[in-house]
Amino acid sequence: MAFQLLVTDPCSQARRGRLQMPRGTIETPVFMPVGTQGTVKATSPAELRELGAQIILGNTYHLFLRPGLEVIEHFDGLHRFMGWERPILTDSGGFQVFSLARLRRIKEEGVHFSSHIDGRPCFLSPEIAMEIQTALGSDIAMVFDECPPYPCERAYAEASLERTLRWARRCREWADRADPARHPLVFGIVQGSVYPELRERSARELVGQSFDGYAIGGVSVGEPEPAMMRAVEQSVPFLPKDQPRYAMGLGTPPQIVEMVARGVDMFDCVLPTRLARNGTAFTAQGTLNLKNQRFRTDERPIEAGCACATCHDFTRGYIRHLIKAEEILGLRLITIHNLHFYLNLMAQIRAAIENGTFPQFRKNFGSNYVRHVPGTGGGPEGSEDAPLWEDPNGATAGTHDPSSACEPG
Repeated sequence: MAFQLLVTDPCSQARRGRLQMPRGTIETPVFMPVGTQGTVKATSPAELRELGAQIILGNTYHLFLRPGLEVIEHFDGLHRFMGWERPILTDSGGFQVFSLARLRRIKEEGVHFSSHIDGRPCFLSPEIAMEIQTALGSDIAMVFDECPPYPCERAYAEASLERTLRWARRCREWADRADPARHPLVFGIVQGSVYPELRERSARELVGQSFDGYAIGGVSVGEPEPAMMRAVEQSVPFLPKDQPRYAMGLGTPPQIVEMVARGVDMFDCVLPTRLARNGTAFTAQGTLNLKNQRFRTDERPIEAGCACATCHDFTRGYIRHLIKAEEILGLRLITIHNLHFYLNLMAQIRAAIENGTFPQFRKNFGSNYVRHVPGTGGGPEGSEDAPLWEDPNGATAGTHDPSSACEPG
């Protein structure tokens, strides 16, 4: 791997970079569509390539349970199994274990938990998480960590962090012993809850363990948005400038723009696909709930000027009909639009950093986009609350109910 920092914004910490990997070059800042169970929901790999996806995310926990490593190893890894030849980043399963609080026991050796599918006992350790990600053929693997809840007492956050740092060292040691031709790049994960001194300690100690990149974890777990931003601000200054930085499970479009301004390079989030399945589409002015009666005879595309295939060929009225009739095509069309919106947003951000207009882009985007209820995150398995708003043409967006943390994206 080679990470090259191309341009930095003089008015913020925004960075334009390039991550070169054997399976492809990744232009950053980048958004990674979430393919939790070996598929980005409602889309094919060909459609993802056409949309411009450079890298997608898979999940160790879900793929370990189903279809299982035996099946994926039979197909020589996740890339061939799902027909995706570009890079894949895999989450270690730490967040999913966190979300199964009633079904798991955290020990020093790892985590004992019950499968949410059939209740059978399972076990994940740092070493097993690394072995699974290697068997999947992951290009970027995440260390196995504990994601503390919010709110979280300092004593618990400190004990959790100490264990996570020990687990990270075990992941690093496993990678050092493994065949370098097979094992993936390994990213450390900064934890520390809402405590700045713990965030700093986590970042410094992880950097001392010499990972290939660094993620900011433990965000979007129910904390208010200002606390989420502070967690990033309290982590980034202690991370290397010449390595990629990844904010795990974020977020809404305004959050992504603000995280870029704080020096983050990589993002993933289930919101584009999850909200699509609820009839909600992203636009530059905010979200539209296409289930709304007002769209019944609306002949406009989801967003005027959008270059996606959905907006080129289909009207709001037709898409509303499909969603109300529970036709699969409806959620597919909104998913394609939403993924295009996110991926195009990143392309606009990269261009703005390159040509020196990011401060103006940031200001304009923030003022035009109707912000959501403060405190909602949209984490790795998160959800979004959207307030009602009126657009100039009379379209009203509705609220979206948060989903279970265990439900895949």
